[in-house]
Amino acid sequence: MRNHLLQLGLILPSLCALAEHPVEFDVQLLAVDTNEGVAVADYDNDGLLDISAGRSWFRNPGKQGIWVGRPVRLIDEHGSFTRSNSEAAYDVNGDGLMDIVASDFFSEPVYWYQNPGNTKLERGELWIPKLFIQTTQKTNENGTLLNFDLYNDGKTEWIANQWNKNAPLLVWHRNENGDFISHTIGQKNGHGIGFGDINNDGREDILVGTGWYERPRGDPYAQAWTYHPDWSRDFSCPMIVRDVNGDGLNDMIWGNPHDYGVFVWLAETHAEGDHAKLQFKEVKLDDSFSQAHAIHMADLDGDGRDELITGKRVRAHDGKDPGSSEEPLIVYYTWDEKFSAIQRHVIAKGCGTGLQIRTADLDKDGDLEIIVAGKDGTQILWNKHK
Repeated sequence: MRNHLLQLGLILPSLCALAEHPVEFDVQLLAVDTNEGVAVADYDNDGLLDISAGRSWFRNPGKQGIWVGRPVRLIDEHGSFTRSNSEAAYDVNGDGLMDIVASDFFSEPVYWYQNPGNTKLERGELWIPKLFIQTTQKTNENGTLLNFDLYNDGKTEWIANQWNKNAPLLVWHRNENGDFISHTIGQKNGHGIGFGDINNDGREDILVGTGWYERPRGDPYAQAWTYHPDWSRDFSCPMIVRDVNGDGLNDMIWGNPHDYGVFVWLAETHAEGDHAKLQFKEVKLDDSFSQAHAIHMADLDGDGRDELITGKRVRAHDGKDPGSSEEPLIVYYTWDEKFSAIQRHVIAKGCGTGLQIRTADLDKDGDLEIIVAGKDGTQILWNKHK
């Protein structure tokens, strides 16, 4: 029998940090397809956040309006997969209109889709596809627009995680002409990616399925990154780096993408020197569902503390993963400042995730909605917290 929730102490409902929970949500289905990427941005510049998900974007109609899908792009199928596994909103050409950058598992090129502007948006015209970068890889597990500016030039970078453990880890950054050029971080990769200061030296590192790359001092592209093979397994996209128990050491939060389990690795020591190995204590948050392929943290109740959001990816390996036929669900977890009391809250049953989880205040009422796109459709989970 599975241990659904492991606690490091008693669950105390009266704790102030947990007093606002559970937060309730209403589920709204926007469309049904097998696309698994999703992004949120104001695509028509009307001051309201819209949603893009695969073939369509959905204009935010405001209160009491109807969300209607409008064309973005044509996407082929690859077996049971739509060729879309990550999506990001980004004004690529700097014209003041948000474009869409999208990748898929099987294709080397990554394309961006140019926002055609309001007149053509109103007519439902397709967006203009253009080459963004060439990954030279066909094992793309995840594509990420970096938001912590590795190159320290104020420009966005793109990084592609590869499930192939022996694929190089490449990052693309813009040169002085605005062209994206690649830089090799290292020669090892693997399912899962994360960003954060995992060794507590004040510099952002990169985590992959086979270990982690230590960011060097100074220019990160002028010298080698030290690779630490401290683990080897499949991880969620992303893995999240943060101090969960207030001891001053950054920990790692991750989901098992193709089996059961959501975990926290509590850091036990600093890693110092090129050959030092990080030491963790594993805490199992939950093993009641499988395929926690995407995880996300956001403040759902407005108390200034982030909650951990995840759920069951629907038919991740076309139904071949353990637990794949079980009912999908989306959940979130809370804990106190010392990580001594953990609570699990079910957001929705019968609704699963894809490869990305987004949060945004879609109705401008001061709280965050959850937006997912997966093989059971694109869905908004409306936050009812007051």
